[in-house]
Amino acid sequence: MNASTIPAPDAMRFRPARRINRSLTASIEKRVLRWMAERAPGWVTSDQLTLLGLGAQIAGGLFYALARFDRRALLLVIVCIALNWAGDSLDGTLARVRRQQRPRYGFYVDHMVDIFGSVALMGGLGCSGLLHWQTAIAMMVAFLLLSSESYLATYTLSSFEMSQGLFGPTEIRILLIIGNLALLRSPYSTVFGHRMLLFDLGGSIAAFCMMVLAIAVTVRHTAELYRQEPLP
Repeated sequence: MNASTIPAPDAMRFRPARRINRSLTASIEKRVLRWMAERAPGWVTSDQLTLLGLGAQIAGGLFYALARFDRRALLLVIVCIALNWAGDSLDGTLARVRRQQRPRYGFYVDHMVDIFGSVALMGGLGCSGLLHWQTAIAMMVAFLLLSSESYLATYTLSSFEMSQGLFGPTEIRILLIIGNLALLRSPYSTVFGHRMLLFDLGGSIAAFCMMVLAIAVTVRHTAELYRQEPLP
């Protein structure tokens, strides 16, 4: 290999993707997270927060499964959702505030933790008796498909879209908390005179919306990439 073919140092350096968050709570959430990060004790690290987020999702799945026998376990699920928000959302902010970023490590670990944690949460939900397992699997498949598209788009377009439209992870957590509070009153809902499980209704809507979003953003990103690299 001659000298002209050796990549320049700048070309070899990893360039973090641009983060895009247009969700309803993005602005206030950013300020709250920065406030928390600036006041976090020195012994708290980003890795610890990432593990907190994962542990909270796994615990949330276990409490969903226990809700099959006692719906009061849903209150503990709400606590786990709040802890997951703190761990999953604050770890990156803490690293940026302390100027201790590891963009490749952080991106990879954070999102693999998201996948494992979400599968554990939905698996517990599928065992809860609060919805049919077919609905839980549909939600899981749709989530994994949308996540895969997001990660591929981050690599190919160098931009990481943290939200789709006005909805991001925090909005989904808020809806899940509202759903859990509704379940404490009754696990059923009546739609057009038909009685069905509330989370079957919500889960089916969520799975459908995620599938539609995955198809829509795939078409949009495919067109954008084709414009950037048209065939001769």
